[in-house]
Amino acid sequence: MEFFRFDSGVSREIAQFSSHNTSISPIIRNKTATVGCIYLKENSVLGMHPAACPQLFLIVDGEGWIKTAGGEQIAVQKGAVYWYEGEEHESGSYLGMTAIVIEGPGLDPQLYLKPLE
Repeated sequence: MEFFRFDSGVSREIAQFSSHNTSISPIIRNKTATVGCIYLKENSVLGMHPAACPQLFLIVDGEGWIKTAGGEQIAVQKGAVYWYEGEEHESGSYLGMTAIVIEGPGLDPQLYLKPLE
C-alpha cells in the first residue's frame, strides 16, 4: 500500500483564461480520461473557456458559482455539474470550493448519476 497527497499544498496554479486563486492536483491524464482536483480559493475565478470534451465537475466541499457564456452566475454546492464538449463555462467562489473534474470522450453522467429535480 502507498499513500499520496492531492491537497492544495501540492497543487499547481491555474493561470489560463484569466483565472486567479485557483489550482489543480492532476490525478490521471491519458487519452481516455483526465481527472483532477480543483481548488478555488476565496474570491477565485476559473475563467471562461470551452470544454475540450465532455466534463463533469463534482463539487465535494465548499460553495461557489458556475455560469455559461452569456448566462448569469448560478450558486452551487456539493453535487455535480456537466458541461458538453465545446460549451463555454466559468466557475468561481467567494468563500472557497473544491471539485473533482473528470473529462473524457463518451462521458455520460446520465448513465450513473441521478438528475437534480
